[in-house]
Amino acid sequence: MTAANSGRLKPILAGAGAALIVAVFGAFMTDLSDWYYSLQQPSWKPPDWLFGPAWTLIYSLCALAGILAWRRAPNRVAQMSMLWLFALNAALNLLWSAVFFRAQRPDWALAEVILLWLSVLALIVVFLRYSKLSSLLLVPYLAWVTFAGVLNLAVVRLNGPFA
Repeated sequence: MTAANSGRLKPILAGAGAALIVAVFGAFMTDLSDWYYSLQQPSWKPPDWLFGPAWTLIYSLCALAGILAWRRAPNRVAQMSMLWLFALNAALNLLWSAVFFRAQRPDWALAEVILLWLSVLALIVVFLRYSKLSSLLLVPYLAWVTFAGVLNLAVVRLNGPFA
C-alpha cells in the first residue's frame, strides 16, 4: 500500500470504526426489558425491529459525511474541530440511550434529546463549510432525532411522572 492510499484509507477506517463503536455501545445501552414493554406507547410508534436498520443507515451516512468533510477540511485545526464535535454528538447519542433505557427516565431523556438535536444541527452547519453533500447526508439523522424527541415526549405524556 502506498503512502497516498494509506492517507486516503485512514479517514474511511476511522469513520467506519467510530460509527461501529457508537452503534455497538448504543445497542448495549438499549435495554428492551419488561420495564420498556410496560410503557404505554403512542399508536404511531414504529415497530421495534425498525430501529436497528434505521440506526444502521444513519450511522453509515454519518460516517460517510464525516469522511467527506474531513477530506475537504482546509487544515488540521478544522479536522480536529469536526472530530471533537462528532465525539460530543456520539457521547450525547449514547447518553440518551443510557438515560432512557438504563436509568429508566424518559423525562430526563426528553431534556437530553434537545442537546443531542442541537449537536446534530451543529454538525450540519460545520460540515456545510466544507462539503454540502456531507451536510445533506446528516439531514436524515436530524430528522430521526426530531422524530425520536417527539416519540420521547409522547412516552412521557402517556406514562409520567417518573421517579
